[in-house]
Amino acid sequence: MSDNKNETLADLFEQGLAARREVLGAAYVDNSLKSTNDFMMSFQHMVTEWCWGYAWNRDGLDRKTRSMLNLAMLTALNRAPEVKLHVRGAINNGVTVDEIKEVLLHATVYCGIPAGLDSFKAANEVLKEMGKV
Repeated sequence: MSDNKNETLADLFEQGLAARREVLGAAYVDNSLKSTNDFMMSFQHMVTEWCWGYAWNRDGLDRKTRSMLNLAMLTALNRAPEVKLHVRGAINNGVTVDEIKEVLLHATVYCGIPAGLDSFKAANEVLKEMGKV
């Protein structure tokens, strides 16, 4: 992905939709889109175009690195439900269980024990469901 100003929102949506499905799983993404209403659809478009179409498709970082950054930032924000979602994405992007653990340990030092604990619990739940721990 470049900084091409001629790229349309429709292009970003399609690129974002493809990336989102690859990382989070087609079933999850398709269910999110199918279950949305008119009020929420604007948000779905923004997330798909801006986050997944623009940020996730840039050349500067690989998806594995982006996944690790997401886990650290979501820990900082104390967003356990999003940690769960992005642990699955991280595994899909080649992040190992040990790397997830190290990211969460590192984030805990800077974000605090309560935020780290919530992220560890969330990650552990998903990793157990996936048969990884």
